[in-house]
Amino acid sequence: MTDGTVFLPRDLPLWEAALPYLDVRNNDEHTVVAYALAKTFLTMVPDADEAVVLPAILLHDVGWKRIDPDLLLLAIGRKPSRPDLVRDHELHGVDIAREILELHRPAGVDIDAVLEIIDGHDTVREAKSINDAVVKDADKGWRCTPHGMRTISGWYGVSMHEMTLMLSEKSNPYMLTEPGRAFAEAQTTAVQAELMIEQYLGHPPEFAEIRLKREGNW
Repeated sequence: MTDGTVFLPRDLPLWEAALPYLDVRNNDEHTVVAYALAKTFLTMVPDADEAVVLPAILLHDVGWKRIDPDLLLLAIGRKPSRPDLVRDHELHGVDIAREILELHRPAGVDIDAVLEIIDGHDTVREAKSINDAVVKDADKGWRCTPHGMRTISGWYGVSMHEMTLMLSEKSNPYMLTEPGRAFAEAQTTAVQAELMIEQYLGHPPEFAEIRLKREGNW
């Protein structure tokens, strides 16, 4: 993202059309970060097709809009009590994504291939294709990002230590691509190490606030 943008110009109309469906459970924020992860993973998975992967990751969670907001957090987490809602959001997502894609007809995008990925992106652990694998890894990989960890820990009121346990048990083992696995493990390990700084140094992390004059020092 050296050009200061996240979404490709082709996908901006899809993003704008999807926004009304993403304003639940931080899905709008999640989508921005997951899309950026997908773009990065694509540079390391040359066999994947960005014209399928990027529209799919952009639209994959629009179906949550049709799920009762009071039930959303029961569908996910370490011990979900309503896993059936995960499948429901996939089916709703296929319907909504089809409407958006058929309305905008983005150039070079295989609509059926995108919808096939959305249908099962959470409930089917195995990858149907290399494109599906990249989408699944970008989706789950968000959980390991600073934004993902802060967001999920806020939903459930859990500590970062508990977050890393959840990632190690319930998420990282199911990453499907080599870049995805490396990213998830590195991010989780780094946070676990940060949590152990006090154990080794006798004090928590100290984040320096040194003000340098802006004369070429940065």
